[in-house]
Amino acid sequence: MQDPVLLTPGPLSTSLATRSAMLRDWGSWDSAFNALTASVCRDLVDIAGAAASHVCVPLQGSGTFAVEAAVGTLVPREGKVLVPNNGAYCQRIVRILGYLGRAAVVLDHREDEPADVAHIDAALAADPAISHVAQVHCETGTGILNPLREIADVTAVHGRGLIVDAMSTFGALPIDAATMPFTALIAASGKCIEGVPGMGFVIAERDALEQAAGNSHSLALDLHDQWVYMRKTGQWRFTPPTHVVAALRAALDQFREAGGQPTRLARYRDNCRALVDGMHVLGLQPFLPAEVQAPIIVTFHAPADAAYDFSEFYRRVRERGFILYPGKLTTVNTFRVGCIGAIDAGVIERAVAAIAASLGDMGVTPTASA
Repeated sequence: MQDPVLLTPGPLSTSLATRSAMLRDWGSWDSAFNALTASVCRDLVDIAGAAASHVCVPLQGSGTFAVEAAVGTLVPREGKVLVPNNGAYCQRIVRILGYLGRAAVVLDHREDEPADVAHIDAALAADPAISHVAQVHCETGTGILNPLREIADVTAVHGRGLIVDAMSTFGALPIDAATMPFTALIAASGKCIEGVPGMGFVIAERDALEQAAGNSHSLALDLHDQWVYMRKTGQWRFTPPTHVVAALRAALDQFREAGGQPTRLARYRDNCRALVDGMHVLGLQPFLPAEVQAPIIVTFHAPADAAYDFSEFYRRVRERGFILYPGKLTTVNTFRVGCIGAIDAGVIERAVAAIAASLGDMGVTPTASA
């Protein structure tokens, strides 16, 4: 039986070559594995155009582990973080700051509203105690794209640090440290590079990391300690996710051979276009306007028909070979469909057909509820 296609923002459907890379066992202290880790870190820094100024620190666990590690290590205990909030993952950063005892200033936005650069500028001007801005690049609760380049520019003008949650954009959307300055960029193995989940990483400004000794609240999540140890020994401090690293090495090789970030973005844009166009034919409309929609995941208004039930809808679509995501919004009935992973527009077209057939079997008229 063929595995269903994952139309989610991660984990993703991966290539056979990536999955096959996990068939070999690695010694965690072995020189071959140390070289593998080093090569992965070099390539990740290069994708961000950051080799001159930044280093990559890998970390076991999900992307959220890496977000907490970056905030807890790079923000001093007396620091204050401005969080433009337009969704669930921005709110998660605020929760992390609360757990860490770091002060937060929250700039609330609507869930369909990109982070407002003018408001960020005003907030930084009004409060010199703000040391950092923490910005989610693509808020996958809705799929909205925040204007990272403009936010990076205004943050730099004010001389503050910028911590970017690029979990769902790194490798697909262009991010270049030379033209988009950041203190740290956070992503994970199981996203747009199309590896498997299990490793987060932080591409951190070398100078900021050197000054971060003693900031962390946690031994396991201390990026400075991880970096110092890896620089000294070439090894991870604690048992690494060896098979995940090997799969990421294979995924990076495929990423580079296919043409890198521009090619990856072009494929995801084709996927997104096929998805939105196909759903439009069915009468299902995106939650977001096109100008702020990232080609990562699309939130759709659920059908207004009383016969619609997401759990039943999900089950029927899964039986046809596709796994969707539930809606993340609290006030609007929605569901989400991802555009990323080792898939193309042909797969998306088959998914739309599966959605249409599933709604038909349920007796649902697929007209979206605004």
